[in-house]
Amino acid sequence: MAIERKSIDYVARHERHGRVIDQVPFWFLGNFHFFTIAIGFVGPGMGLGWGYTSLAGALGILFGTVFVAFHASQGVELGLPQMIQSRAQFGYRGVVLVLVGTLLTFVGFNVADTVLTANGLHGILGWNERAVAIAAAIASGVLAIYGHDWLHRIFRWCFALGLPLYTLLTLAIIFGRVPVTHLHVGGFTWVAFVAQFAASASYNITYAPSVSDYSRYLPYDTRPRNIIAAVFTGAATSAIWLISLGAWLATRLGASDGLVALYDAGNALVAGFGTILAISSVLALVATMGLNAYSGMLTIITGLSSLFDLRPTARLRVVAVAALAAAWLALSFVISVNSIALVFAVLTIMLYLLVPWTAVNLVDYFFVRRGRYAITQLFVPHGIYGAWSARGLAAYGIGFAAMLPFFVLPEFYMGPAARALGGVDFGWLVGLVVSAVVYLWLSRSFDPARESAAVAESNAVLGISA
Repeated sequence: MAIERKSIDYVARHERHGRVIDQVPFWFLGNFHFFTIAIGFVGPGMGLGWGYTSLAGALGILFGTVFVAFHASQGVELGLPQMIQSRAQFGYRGVVLVLVGTLLTFVGFNVADTVLTANGLHGILGWNERAVAIAAAIASGVLAIYGHDWLHRIFRWCFALGLPLYTLLTLAIIFGRVPVTHLHVGGFTWVAFVAQFAASASYNITYAPSVSDYSRYLPYDTRPRNIIAAVFTGAATSAIWLISLGAWLATRLGASDGLVALYDAGNALVAGFGTILAISSVLALVATMGLNAYSGMLTIITGLSSLFDLRPTARLRVVAVAALAAAWLALSFVISVNSIALVFAVLTIMLYLLVPWTAVNLVDYFFVRRGRYAITQLFVPHGIYGAWSARGLAAYGIGFAAMLPFFVLPEFYMGPAARALGGVDFGWLVGLVVSAVVYLWLSRSFDPARESAAVAESNAVLGISA
């Protein structure tokens, strides 16, 4: 099949060919690998027991997935990548400031994915770490270049491969076929519980800037509740499952590396099964790296087109993906840290960067403009949304600044408010509430009628019936 023709372009209604049902395995697979298992190590690493870790993980995932699922409905309604739509809140050029944080999220994920994959395969199979990292970058980069349809196809294949394997392992654990070698009962502390909640919530919230990239090909008459339910079901169920599995592996096997834990647990059941399970999980993670590279490419092209007059050509697509791959490879080669610490640090930073954006974007879409946008104006530098939108930028900046005293970055920084709270991380919640409230307050004088003519004109140009 050919390389996807679209990048940041509007997907016309006659070009829509996706199916809502495919969103379930797609987002299920996005979390169905050993990176998710490693998130279940955060709580036990801070002394939290299996039950409390599973509960905090489930609550965090449910919370974070709400934002992702509602963002998905925007792709169906507007037929646009997520960050193009954000020009309405931050301005045609102002969105670049937000794109920096979004791009760091995609790069950060792929750095962590690469480090964990390379270290894990070296540990269990003795494979050369650099060779593994380069192979993963090439495979995920090619997948990103071919784009949307190939991503959905590969995700379905990996889903079909991984589901029975993880099901077999989970049933074996439930029925006591995997021997316990390191019993760590653990206890409860609010610091650990909230840290596990925040790590889990941020894990799915980080999909928010990209979810519309994969729902924009759905038929325009798709009911919002259907796409919201499909994305929520897929993204939440696999993450809750594997975080709980990770917590069990940490507290019963003393696991500190997700891939090695899968390998050991699988081989404890049947010799060789651990290798099959580990390879399946690596394939799923490499596919997810392709998802990050694809959305990272869209982020780069959105940013460049916001600053310069350029066309989103296939060549630009390839160059953007190659540049991203080179960046995350270079960073992964110089990083050598404890895998749990790496996962937790990456997720925490991503959460701080994305929470103010998701608050502004969702408030604008559902409460201020109520889904009515002049799509063609999102591609005009000095259109009705302006080059710089003070309202969105101020809400993001104020929300981010409000989080600073509450920041908790272990071994790096702890804000004064966080210290007063005993190290419990509420910074992300502060940023979410402050950004949303500030944006609503700044939008109190917004009059939809001012944009109605532009919306009608845009719909006429695109052949959209109101």
